[in-house]
Amino acid sequence: MPRFCFVIIVSLPIIIFYMLKVGYIEHHAKDYTEADRYHVAKKAISVMQRNGFIHTDVYGTEHLPKTGGYIMYPNHQGKYDALGIISVHDTPCTVVMDKKRASLPIADQFITLLQGSRLDKTDMKSQLKTMAGITSQVKSGRRYIIFPEGGYHHNRNDVKEFLPGSFKCAIKSQSPIVPVALIDSYKPFELNSLKPVTTQVHFLEPIYYEEYKEMTTKEIAELTKSKIVAQIQKVCEA
Repeated sequence: MPRFCFVIIVSLPIIIFYMLKVGYIEHHAKDYTEADRYHVAKKAISVMQRNGFIHTDVYGTEHLPKTGGYIMYPNHQGKYDALGIISVHDTPCTVVMDKKRASLPIADQFITLLQGSRLDKTDMKSQLKTMAGITSQVKSGRRYIIFPEGGYHHNRNDVKEFLPGSFKCAIKSQSPIVPVALIDSYKPFELNSLKPVTTQVHFLEPIYYEEYKEMTTKEIAELTKSKIVAQIQKVCEA
Protein backbone atom coordinates (compact mmCIF):
# COMPACT_ATOMS: atom_id res chain seq x y z
CA MET A 1 0.00 0.00 0.00
CA PRO A 2 2.84 2.52 0.65
CA ARG A 3 3.94 2.14 -2.97
CA PHE A 4 0.38 2.68 -4.23
CA CYS A 5 0.08 5.93 -2.25
CA PHE A 6 3.59 6.99 -3.31
CA VAL A 7 2.81 6.43 -6.99
CA ILE A 8 -0.44 8.42 -6.72
CA ILE A 9 1.29 11.35 -5.02
CA VAL A 10 4.35 11.42 -7.29
CA SER A 11 2.29 10.92 -10.44
CA LEU A 12 -0.59 13.24 -9.55
CA PRO A 13 0.02 15.81 -12.31
CA ILE A 14 0.29 13.04 -14.90
CA ILE A 15 -2.78 11.26 -13.48
CA ILE A 16 -4.79 14.47 -13.85
CA PHE A 17 -3.49 14.83 -17.41
CA TYR A 18 -4.58 11.31 -18.33
CA MET A 19 -7.96 11.69 -16.63
CA LEU A 20 -8.58 14.80 -18.72
CA LYS A 21 -7.32 12.97 -21.82
CA VAL A 22 -9.77 10.13 -21.24
CA GLY A 23 -12.56 12.69 -21.01
CA TYR A 24 -11.42 14.23 -24.27
CA ILE A 25 -11.26 10.84 -25.98
CA GLU A 26 -14.79 10.01 -24.82
CA HIS A 27 -16.10 13.28 -26.26
CA HIS A 28 -14.31 12.55 -29.56
CA ALA A 29 -14.78 8.78 -29.56
CA LYS A 30 -15.15 8.49 -33.31
CA ASP A 31 -11.63 9.86 -33.77
CA TYR A 32 -9.97 7.17 -31.61
CA THR A 33 -9.59 3.50 -32.49
CA GLU A 34 -9.25 0.71 -29.95
CA ALA A 35 -5.52 0.67 -30.75
CA ASP A 36 -5.29 4.42 -30.00
CA ARG A 37 -7.01 3.95 -26.64
CA TYR A 38 -4.76 0.99 -25.80
CA HIS A 39 -1.65 3.00 -26.64
CA VAL A 40 -2.72 5.72 -24.19
CA ALA A 41 -3.42 3.11 -21.49
CA LYS A 42 0.00 1.48 -21.94
CA LYS A 43 1.75 4.85 -21.75
CA ALA A 44 -0.06 5.63 -18.49
CA ILE A 45 0.91 2.23 -17.08
CA SER A 46 4.56 2.74 -18.07
CA VAL A 47 4.62 6.01 -16.10
CA MET A 48 3.17 4.24 -13.07
CA GLN A 49 5.75 1.45 -13.38
CA ARG A 50 8.64 3.90 -13.65
CA ASN A 51 7.49 6.03 -10.71
CA GLY A 52 6.74 2.94 -8.63
CA PHE A 53 9.99 1.10 -9.39
CA ILE A 54 8.06 -1.81 -10.88
CA HIS A 55 9.36 -4.08 -13.63
CA THR A 56 7.43 -6.91 -15.29
CA ASP A 57 9.06 -9.79 -17.15
CA VAL A 58 6.99 -11.60 -19.76
CA TYR A 59 7.20 -15.17 -21.03
CA GLY A 60 5.23 -17.12 -23.61
CA THR A 61 4.03 -14.34 -25.89
CA GLU A 62 4.51 -16.81 -28.75
CA HIS A 63 1.55 -18.77 -27.35
CA LEU A 64 -0.93 -15.95 -27.86
CA PRO A 65 -3.30 -16.57 -30.80
CA LYS A 66 -2.31 -14.39 -33.74
CA THR A 67 -5.86 -13.68 -34.91
CA GLY A 68 -9.36 -13.54 -33.51
CA GLY A 69 -10.69 -12.95 -30.03
CA TYR A 70 -9.67 -14.89 -26.94
CA ILE A 71 -10.04 -14.77 -23.19
CA MET A 72 -7.12 -14.70 -20.79
CA TYR A 73 -7.74 -16.33 -17.41
CA PRO A 74 -5.04 -15.35 -14.86
CA ASN A 75 -4.69 -16.09 -11.18
CA HIS A 76 -5.47 -13.02 -9.06
CA GLN A 77 -3.01 -11.43 -6.64
CA GLY A 78 -3.76 -7.72 -6.39
CA LYS A 79 -4.39 -4.32 -7.93
CA TYR A 80 -1.40 -4.61 -10.26
CA ASP A 81 -2.49 -7.81 -12.03
CA ALA A 82 -4.37 -6.37 -15.00
CA LEU A 83 -1.85 -3.54 -15.35
CA GLY A 84 1.02 -6.02 -15.51
CA ILE A 85 -0.68 -8.10 -18.18
CA ILE A 86 -1.62 -5.09 -20.31
CA SER A 87 1.91 -3.68 -20.04
CA VAL A 88 3.32 -6.77 -21.81
CA HIS A 89 0.40 -7.64 -24.10
CA ASP A 90 1.14 -5.89 -27.40
CA THR A 91 -2.25 -6.10 -29.09
CA PRO A 92 -5.28 -4.31 -27.58
CA CYS A 93 -7.11 -6.16 -24.82
CA THR A 94 -9.43 -5.16 -22.03
CA VAL A 95 -10.64 -6.40 -18.65
CA VAL A 96 -13.72 -7.23 -16.60
CA MET A 97 -13.82 -5.43 -13.27
CA ASP A 98 -16.17 -5.53 -10.30
CA LYS A 99 -18.57 -2.59 -10.70
CA LYS A 100 -17.89 -1.34 -7.17
CA ARG A 101 -14.13 -1.20 -7.73
CA ALA A 102 -14.57 0.19 -11.24
CA SER A 103 -16.51 3.16 -9.85
CA LEU A 104 -13.44 4.44 -7.96
CA PRO A 105 -11.43 7.35 -9.38
CA ILE A 106 -8.68 6.28 -11.81
CA ALA A 107 -10.14 2.76 -12.11
CA ASP A 108 -13.29 4.29 -13.61
CA GLN A 109 -11.30 6.24 -16.20
CA PHE A 110 -9.10 3.22 -16.92
CA ILE A 111 -12.05 0.92 -17.66
CA THR A 112 -13.68 3.64 -19.73
CA LEU A 113 -10.50 4.15 -21.75
CA LEU A 114 -10.17 0.43 -22.48
CA GLN A 115 -13.92 0.07 -23.08
CA GLY A 116 -13.93 -2.75 -20.54
CA SER A 117 -16.85 -4.32 -18.70
CA ARG A 118 -18.18 -3.61 -15.22
CA LEU A 119 -19.68 -6.62 -13.42
CA ASP A 120 -22.36 -5.96 -10.82
CA LYS A 121 -22.01 -8.89 -8.41
CA THR A 122 -25.19 -7.86 -6.56
CA ASP A 123 -27.48 -8.13 -9.58
CA MET A 124 -27.77 -11.49 -11.34
CA LYS A 125 -29.75 -10.09 -14.27
CA SER A 126 -27.11 -7.42 -14.82
CA GLN A 127 -24.35 -10.04 -14.59
CA LEU A 128 -25.95 -12.15 -17.30
CA LYS A 129 -26.29 -9.10 -19.54
CA THR A 130 -22.63 -8.17 -18.97
CA MET A 131 -21.40 -11.69 -19.70
CA ALA A 132 -23.52 -11.83 -22.86
CA GLY A 133 -21.93 -8.56 -23.96
CA ILE A 134 -18.44 -9.93 -23.35
CA THR A 135 -19.29 -13.08 -25.31
CA SER A 136 -20.44 -10.99 -28.26
CA GLN A 137 -17.31 -8.83 -28.15
CA VAL A 138 -14.97 -11.82 -28.04
CA LYS A 139 -16.80 -13.34 -31.01
CA SER A 140 -16.14 -10.13 -32.90
CA GLY A 141 -12.41 -10.38 -32.18
CA ARG A 142 -11.81 -8.56 -28.87
CA ARG A 143 -9.45 -9.95 -26.24
CA TYR A 144 -10.52 -10.00 -22.60
CA ILE A 145 -8.95 -10.58 -19.19
CA ILE A 146 -11.23 -12.36 -16.73
CA PHE A 147 -10.07 -13.25 -13.21
CA PRO A 148 -11.79 -16.57 -12.37
CA GLU A 149 -10.91 -16.45 -8.65
CA GLY A 150 -13.18 -13.45 -8.26
CA GLY A 151 -10.98 -11.81 -5.60
CA TYR A 152 -7.39 -11.49 -4.42
CA HIS A 153 -7.35 -11.12 -0.61
CA HIS A 154 -3.77 -12.04 0.33
CA ASN A 155 -3.62 -14.74 -2.36
CA ARG A 156 0.04 -14.05 -3.13
CA ASN A 157 1.43 -16.95 -5.19
CA ASP A 158 -1.23 -19.34 -3.93
CA VAL A 159 -4.05 -20.02 -6.38
CA LYS A 160 -7.57 -20.23 -4.99
CA GLU A 161 -10.55 -22.03 -6.53
CA PHE A 162 -11.68 -20.86 -9.95
CA LEU A 163 -15.35 -20.00 -10.39
CA PRO A 164 -16.77 -22.26 -13.14
CA GLY A 165 -19.28 -19.62 -14.23
CA SER A 166 -16.49 -17.32 -15.40
CA PHE A 167 -15.77 -19.75 -18.25
CA LYS A 168 -19.24 -19.50 -19.80
CA CYS A 169 -18.09 -16.59 -21.97
CA ALA A 170 -15.39 -18.77 -23.51
CA ILE A 171 -17.81 -21.64 -24.15
CA LYS A 172 -20.49 -19.44 -25.71
CA SER A 173 -17.99 -17.56 -27.87
CA GLN A 174 -16.10 -20.80 -28.68
CA SER A 175 -12.91 -18.83 -28.19
CA PRO A 176 -9.42 -19.92 -27.11
CA ILE A 177 -8.77 -19.91 -23.37
CA VAL A 178 -5.32 -18.53 -22.53
CA PRO A 179 -4.20 -19.47 -19.00
CA VAL A 180 -1.97 -16.75 -17.53
CA ALA A 181 0.31 -17.41 -14.57
CA LEU A 182 1.10 -14.31 -12.52
CA ILE A 183 4.05 -14.53 -10.17
CA ASP A 184 4.89 -11.95 -7.48
CA SER A 185 2.20 -9.64 -8.87
CA TYR A 186 1.10 -8.91 -5.30
CA LYS A 187 4.43 -7.28 -4.44
CA PRO A 188 3.94 -3.82 -5.99
CA PHE A 189 0.95 -2.82 -3.87
CA GLU A 190 0.94 -5.26 -0.95
CA LEU A 191 4.48 -5.15 0.43
CA ASN A 192 5.30 -2.35 2.87
CA SER A 193 8.29 -1.25 0.87
CA LEU A 194 9.36 1.08 -1.93
CA LYS A 195 12.25 -1.11 -3.05
CA PRO A 196 12.25 -2.07 -6.76
CA VAL A 197 10.14 -5.15 -7.46
CA THR A 198 9.90 -7.51 -10.42
CA THR A 199 6.76 -9.40 -11.36
CA GLN A 200 6.27 -12.12 -13.96
CA VAL A 201 3.55 -12.75 -16.55
CA HIS A 202 3.53 -16.20 -18.18
CA PHE A 203 1.19 -16.69 -21.15
CA LEU A 204 0.60 -20.44 -21.34
CA GLU A 205 -0.48 -22.51 -24.33
CA PRO A 206 -4.11 -21.83 -25.26
CA ILE A 207 -6.88 -24.34 -24.69
CA TYR A 208 -8.91 -24.32 -27.89
CA TYR A 209 -12.64 -24.93 -28.16
CA GLU A 210 -12.11 -28.33 -29.78
CA GLU A 211 -10.28 -29.43 -26.63
CA TYR A 212 -12.84 -28.27 -24.08
CA LYS A 213 -16.20 -28.32 -25.88
CA GLU A 214 -17.22 -31.63 -24.27
CA MET A 215 -16.16 -30.54 -20.78
CA THR A 216 -18.26 -28.98 -18.03
CA THR A 217 -17.43 -25.49 -16.78
CA LYS A 218 -16.11 -27.05 -13.56
CA GLU A 219 -13.76 -29.30 -15.51
CA ILE A 220 -12.57 -26.37 -17.64
CA ALA A 221 -11.94 -24.32 -14.50
CA GLU A 222 -9.95 -27.13 -12.92
CA LEU A 223 -7.92 -27.70 -16.10
CA THR A 224 -7.07 -24.01 -16.44
CA LYS A 225 -6.15 -23.72 -12.78
CA SER A 226 -3.95 -26.83 -12.91
CA LYS A 227 -1.91 -25.38 -15.78
CA ILE A 228 -1.36 -22.12 -13.90
CA VAL A 229 -0.47 -23.86 -10.64
CA ALA A 230 2.01 -26.13 -12.44
CA GLN A 231 3.74 -23.13 -14.04
CA ILE A 232 3.97 -21.22 -10.76
CA GLN A 233 5.41 -24.26 -8.99
CA LYS A 234 7.89 -24.83 -11.81
CA VAL A 235 9.18 -21.26 -11.64
CA CYS A 236 9.19 -20.93 -7.86
CA GLU A 237 10.96 -24.25 -7.34
CA ALA A 238 13.61 -23.60 -9.98
